[in-house]
Amino acid sequence: MIVLAIDTAGIDCSAAVFDSSASRLLSAVSEEIGKGHAERLMAVIDQALDEAQVDLHAVGRIAVVIGPGSFTGIRVGVAAARGLALSLGIDCVGVSTLETLAASYRATSGSDMPVLIAMDAKREEIYAQAFAVDGAALNEPTALSAEDVDNLVKSLSAEPTGSWISKTGDRFDIGTVARIGAAKDAAGARPKPLYLRGPDAKPQTGFALARV
Repeated sequence: MIVLAIDTAGIDCSAAVFDSSASRLLSAVSEEIGKGHAERLMAVIDQALDEAQVDLHAVGRIAVVIGPGSFTGIRVGVAAARGLALSLGIDCVGVSTLETLAASYRATSGSDMPVLIAMDAKREEIYAQAFAVDGAALNEPTALSAEDVDNLVKSLSAEPTGSWISKTGDRFDIGTVARIGAAKDAAGARPKPLYLRGPDAKPQTGFALARV
C-alpha cells in the first residue's frame, strides 16, 4: 500500500510517500515556513509524489498530523487530507504530534523504555502524553501545568515499566508520520483536529457591528 503523509501542524510544511508493502520511504519533502501552509501544501505534495515517481491515484491511504500544534496549520492539513481522500475514495487516518515524537525518539535513541512526551503549549502549559515500549498510549493527550506534568511523571514512574524521558519540539519527522499512519487501523477513520484548548486568537469584544 502506498501512503501519502501530510504535516502542517508545526513550523514545517511536509509530505512523504511510503510503500508499506516494502517498508520503504520513497520520498520526503519538508519546507520550514512557519506560516502560510495553505499556500504551499499542494506544491509540497506534488514534489513528494514526483520524487517518489508515484501517481496520486496510486495512493491507497493518506495520513495527516492532527495535533496538538498550530491551530490554523492543523486545520489546513486535515482539510486537505480529508478532501484528497474523499476525491480518491481511500482511507484517511490521523497521527498525533505526540505519538510521532515518541516514535521518533525511540527510533533514534534505541531506548526500550516508556517515554513521556512534553511540548510547550504556551500560556504556561505543557502538552503531555506517555507511551509504553510498544508505542501504546498510557494516558490521553492533555494540556497541563508544569506541576501537573511532574505529578504525572511521578505517578507513571511508580509503574513497573521503569524510567521516563521528556522531549519537546514543534517539528515532526514526516517519515515517522507515514510509518505510523500505515500501521493504524483505518476502519471508520475520519481524522479531525486534536485541539486540547481553544485558539489563541479570539474575536475582539466591543467592536461588533449591531445587527439590523
